[in-house]
Amino acid sequence: MHKELSPLWRRVRGWIAGMVVGVVVGVAVTGGLLAAGAMDLGEFARISPFNARAMWLMKQARAIVETYQVDSGTKTVEEDDLLYGAIHGMVAAWGDPYTRFVDPSQLKEEEIEMEGQYGGLCIYIGQRDGRTLVISPIEDTPADRAGLKPQDQIVKIEDEIILGWDSQKVVKHLRGKPGTSVTIWVRREGEEELLKFELAREIIKLKSVRSEMMEETLGYIKLSQFKQNTADEFESALRELIGDGAKGLILDLRNNGGGLLNGAMEICDMFLDGGLVVGMKGRVERANDEMFASSGTLTDLPMVVLINEGSASASEIVAGALADRGRALSVG
Repeated sequence: MHKELSPLWRRVRGWIAGMVVGVVVGVAVTGGLLAAGAMDLGEFARISPFNARAMWLMKQARAIVETYQVDSGTKTVEEDDLLYGAIHGMVAAWGDPYTRFVDPSQLKEEEIEMEGQYGGLCIYIGQRDGRTLVISPIEDTPADRAGLKPQDQIVKIEDEIILGWDSQKVVKHLRGKPGTSVTIWVRREGEEELLKFELAREIIKLKSVRSEMMEETLGYIKLSQFKQNTADEFESALRELIGDGAKGLILDLRNNGGGLLNGAMEICDMFLDGGLVVGMKGRVERANDEMFASSGTLTDLPMVVLINEGSASASEIVAGALADRGRALSVG
């Protein structure tokens, strides 16, 4: 089969409307005619993610790699890996650091984080222009105790330079068996040389809410992230502070890298009496959405929200909604 592809490549590249072989629907187009049972060209265009010429080019690229790549005869590449790689490339082509494709294995890793227990260092990371940046270290974890800061760029893990690595590969190298250590090197603004950090991995059991009475009438709640049970933990802490006599609240979202949107919504709902919390507007109508608080509040105590450069995503939504609605003063 492979030996027939190279001559085909030479024959068709000079044609204006040549033979098109679609990898998704397995159809052939010759001179603009489609032959695939009852399927016509309109149906092909409807279900194909690319036009016929682009699909043909993808088919030829795969055929050339499978024919001439050195390891193609002994190395098997799963169909899903080819598909996910193509989708990664398509999404990356938009150049948007905040939009990414998550394949099933990556999703499983992120679900582990949201459940709040795993072995590692506990750093929120993000990527921009091929660089891996610390969004925020989570309070009282190995990364936090070692002194990592938001906007630190991770340059090396052990002896490997990680420029260009995707986030899944970075996370895989940072996580490991509890008790083992990992050395990372970071570039920090204002520092001429790379900073070296030797970190011991731990079982990370994240408690996303911490609270205390700072004075006789001032309640303090620290939110480190928004995960599955954050809203329930937050409500319990808030009720306890009110029961202890709090007359004012400090909500600390510093170095909160975000998490689940529904957790942020549920917390806003405790302070906002109905009305818009967050709106999403896209280029097309179906991408637009608005999310509203329900009527009634848990408390109307005066409140200050603390933020910094490590406050991102869901924590920005909470801080912004409370400030925009005049419910809290945002400081930071």
